[in-house]
Amino acid sequence: MTKNLTKSRLCVKITGIVQGVGFRPYVYRLAQELNLTGSVLNNSKGVTIEVQGHAVALAKFESALRDQPPPLARIDSVSATSVPIIDGCNVFEIIHSKKDCQAVVAVSSDKCTCSDCFDDIRDPNNRHFRYPFTNCTNCGPRYSLINALPYDRPNTAMASFSMCPDCERAYLDPMDRRYHAQPVSCPRCGPQLSFKQADLSELSVKADALESAINALIEGKILAIKGIGGFHLVCDATNDQSVERLRQRKCRPAKPFAVMVENIEAAAKLVSGSQAEWSTLSSAERPITLMRKVTALDAHTKFASDSDFNTNAQPNAQKGSTLELSDLVAPEIDRLGIFLPYTPLHQLLLSGVKRPLVMTSANLAGEPIITDSQTIKTKLAHVIDNILDHDRPILNGCDDSVVQLINDKLQVLRLARGYAPLSVYSEAPLSESILALGAQQKNSICFGFDHNLFVSPHIGDLLSIEAEEYFHHTLNTFSRLYGFSADRLVHDSHPDYTTSRWALAQNVANTSSVQHHFAHVLSVMAVNKVTTPVLGFSFDGTGLGDDTTLWGGEALYCDVNQYRRIAHLKNFALIGGEQAIKQPTRLLLAILLEKYSPQEIKDLNLAAFNRLSPMMFNNLVKLWQSDNCIKTSSIGRLFDAVAVVLGLINETVYEGQAGILIETAANSLENQVKLKNIDSKQTIQFNIERVNSQWDSSELLHQIIERVTEAPLSQYRIAQIAKAFMDALSNMLCECAKDYLDTPIVLCGGVFQNRYLLERCEKQLSAQGNRLLSSEKVPINDAGIALGQLWYAMHNSTHV
Repeated sequence: MTKNLTKSRLCVKITGIVQGVGFRPYVYRLAQELNLTGSVLNNSKGVTIEVQGHAVALAKFESALRDQPPPLARIDSVSATSVPIIDGCNVFEIIHSKKDCQAVVAVSSDKCTCSDCFDDIRDPNNRHFRYPFTNCTNCGPRYSLINALPYDRPNTAMASFSMCPDCERAYLDPMDRRYHAQPVSCPRCGPQLSFKQADLSELSVKADALESAINALIEGKILAIKGIGGFHLVCDATNDQSVERLRQRKCRPAKPFAVMVENIEAAAKLVSGSQAEWSTLSSAERPITLMRKVTALDAHTKFASDSDFNTNAQPNAQKGSTLELSDLVAPEIDRLGIFLPYTPLHQLLLSGVKRPLVMTSANLAGEPIITDSQTIKTKLAHVIDNILDHDRPILNGCDDSVVQLINDKLQVLRLARGYAPLSVYSEAPLSESILALGAQQKNSICFGFDHNLFVSPHIGDLLSIEAEEYFHHTLNTFSRLYGFSADRLVHDSHPDYTTSRWALAQNVANTSSVQHHFAHVLSVMAVNKVTTPVLGFSFDGTGLGDDTTLWGGEALYCDVNQYRRIAHLKNFALIGGEQAIKQPTRLLLAILLEKYSPQEIKDLNLAAFNRLSPMMFNNLVKLWQSDNCIKTSSIGRLFDAVAVVLGLINETVYEGQAGILIETAANSLENQVKLKNIDSKQTIQFNIERVNSQWDSSELLHQIIERVTEAPLSQYRIAQIAKAFMDALSNMLCECAKDYLDTPIVLCGGVFQNRYLLERCEKQLSAQGNRLLSSEKVPINDAGIALGQLWYAMHNSTHV
């Protein structure tokens, strides 16, 4: 009796990402260390622990669960209640789950190889030495190889690989870090590499295949290399000829490529950044991180005032290497998408070639990432020289995540490997199962049921049959994993979107639509669990408005139920519709025709119009005068027009090109002032007039053109004007927000992926007393639309 009084027993219930991430063995080892007894069990909500022991040990146990979970776990909630002690409970055990216990447990995303496994592949005495598929409970693939729940080996891509005695021993030992690691394998029993011709004829296997791939890359060849979630197209990033061939073969003339480097020291030769950026680059998610390029100037002049070049944060650059990145990798811009090896295969490749590698998704433009070698042969044989393949199937394709940091806060641009599927926990259970179908471009989908909101990995633009097939595959994957059946569908208000047509064809009685830019704001509200009013600035390229024009420069006063359009960019015409996006001179002409006559526009003597033949110019004017053109209020399209005035683009060859080039120009201003000893007081300012509820873009262009034509358009002048243009947008926005100091502000839409603009807006808004909401892991571009749609549907049960 006295013994019982000195002990207590707790029932601890934990929700979150706590299955398939080594949580039960972690609990087991923790209990052993603290001399506690009891059990741990997976169930339909997460993990349940019954634990018995002295009060001090129990307190340490509960604290460790909350504050020091396993690397891949995410704790949403921990509840502990006292229960009667059990006499004779003398051991702690792991109780194996029933088959149906994991029905609503979040599937973990794929994570990078942990440091312990990287050490294993480097150790000649370890049985995993140089094995490309080494993993453990704390790392490696999850989502990409799962077929069904529960997350057990027979339900994964490892089903056909029987464990050897050594792997089975580790798999069954709770004290081993490979305990119940479903993808566990070694050279004796696991997947193997094969090096092939583009026609799939095999040239070498296993270790020889790896060496063949390394040699081919050093020779300048282009390879398709199979990773965790799909194939990459890979070449030597220091070889101009290789990069140029890849651009020509893939028909990708200018869009930047991402680069993978061996380690942080190698990255420091190419990019600079804050401590937060370096931490993100090396995080377990291993995203492609957009960082500032290191230039030749940086080697001699490290400007103390340059916040990006923080010498305290900058790692020591790798010594002994003189290889320089090809200028063709990311031409004309000052940022580089860079990432580190996230699998043993990548690490072995990079340590073999000793140079940075271009790593870009293996796909045709507008199609999803390719996951099997047969499709590589069918679609990309003309692009590649060889294939480095392996025999572990990719069941769920998953591209690389892309991120940047704004004022040292994470901003996910593409939600994929490492971050997705993204689970958002809802304190209150949903009253119905909801499927939100997202947008037409950068599509992702969102499932809501019970306490769970799941955002899918990046699907892409639904502009091809292959993309639509991938959309359906993702729907089927989540439906299969969770036994999900939607009581309600919610889609974009544009009736011709693929997602809208699909939703309306399902004959689900409760089907709703949500306006595109409202959904942008709702997405950020969902991340912050906000239902009360906010002022949302939704700036992007396109989205159907309530008046049948294409919106994209909106100030919306919203709560979770409704919105009011309080200001917007003045409409202008898309001369020729989609053609105006590809040929942005048409956009410039349309905006100027709101203020000038055709002859006055000719008299401006702008290079953009001088390139047009008289017949083409007159035809475009007539098309504008016909009033048959779609109208838009898009700030994304305004960026296109300004880039044309500045001579930065003539035709748009990739999405967001104008914004990236304008940002690059603005970022160069400080360096140009210092290099050329220019008086920095010689500033340019623009003003955007608001007439009633409309911001006047034609008057803004008038001011810009005055500056362009008053003096030769030097690089310094371009930088001045680019900066002043974005400063004017920030001033415009902040002036509007002054009347809403007690209302949270949301900045959303693809335009706010412009780092300069967003940083300027955030600092200016904060300075005048506004409070901002951020989205961080949920993209503010169209990939976040689905979460916003679902947030609306959760709080509005009536048919819309």
